[in-house]
Amino acid sequence: MNWVYWSLLSAAFAGATAILAKIGVTGVDSNLATAIRTGVILVFSWAIAYATSQPGSLRALTPKTWLFLVLSGLATGLSWLCYFRALQLGEASRVAPIDKLSVAFVIILAATFLGERITLMRSAGGLLIVAGAIILAIE
Repeated sequence: MNWVYWSLLSAAFAGATAILAKIGVTGVDSNLATAIRTGVILVFSWAIAYATSQPGSLRALTPKTWLFLVLSGLATGLSWLCYFRALQLGEASRVAPIDKLSVAFVIILAATFLGERITLMRSAGGLLIVAGAIILAIE
């Protein structure tokens, strides 16, 4: 299976996440809801890692890998806290498109920090995502 298959699965699960989370945060503090979700993800992801990783994989990680995975985890946590609060305050069909502006941020950050090229097609696609998010958010 290639990256497109996994990306489509990710998008489908992210869509389900928005609806399930919107229902789940009703009448609950959004930070508590995020903590519950994170706990489930913690147990689930460690179970998958344990079942699929080679013995000694954890010890083979470099300090650089640890640093960037920890920073990524912190960014993810902050994103989830903000997302759950936004879902609590707004409509899921308006919050989710704004959240997907992350695609435009990734295009810019990937060019800046990873040296990925910003092509005409990538720029056009990014601009369409931004325009679509704005249209859906302001309807």
